[in-house]
Amino acid sequence: MKMIIAVVQDKDSNRLTDALAENDFKTTKLSTTGGFLREGNTTFMIGCEDDEVDDALDIIKDNCSQREQMVAPISPMGGNADSYIPKPVKVEVGGATVFILPVDSFFQF
Repeated sequence: MKMIIAVVQDKDSNRLTDALAENDFKTTKLSTTGGFLREGNTTFMIGCEDDEVDDALDIIKDNCSQREQMVAPISPMGGNADSYIPKPVKVEVGGATVFILPVDSFFQF
């Protein structure tokens, strides 16, 4: 048995929830916050059998797209903010960060 932990952008969360449910994957969703852009994420915990891991990964790939987003940089700490002219920059957001862990034991009470 495996535990899949997938961190996805909030914008992809509902679509991924529906797709996982349609394919009979049981999930637990946690609201989380990313460090880089300080935006909301959703972390999915998906328990599945070893032979279902590839199917779950395909569903995650199909429903969590990467895209570019314009972001205004954060002003420098300390220095003179008057001379700082923030220019929006393009960053790639979305997709999923996935961890797959072995499960030694599973109990449901």
